[in-house]
Amino acid sequence: MVLEKIRELIADKIDCEPGTITEETKFSDLGIDSLDVTELVMSIEDEFNIELEIDASMVAVSDLIKAVESKIK
Repeated sequence: MVLEKIRELIADKIDCEPGTITEETKFSDLGIDSLDVTELVMSIEDEFNIELEIDASMVAVSDLIKAVESKIK
């Protein structure tokens, strides 16, 4: 569920097909910079009703999934 929702949010942001985004996909490979990551995290926080901390180690979709799952469990 988390992966699917994050895929949708990323796909909406960069206008691509959600199926092209995997857990291993790096934000830099999608052309997503740090500002985009911040905006994406804000959308995710709203979607899941959580608060996330953004740091430089958040470079791939899997990092974002782990952060979300640690807050919703």
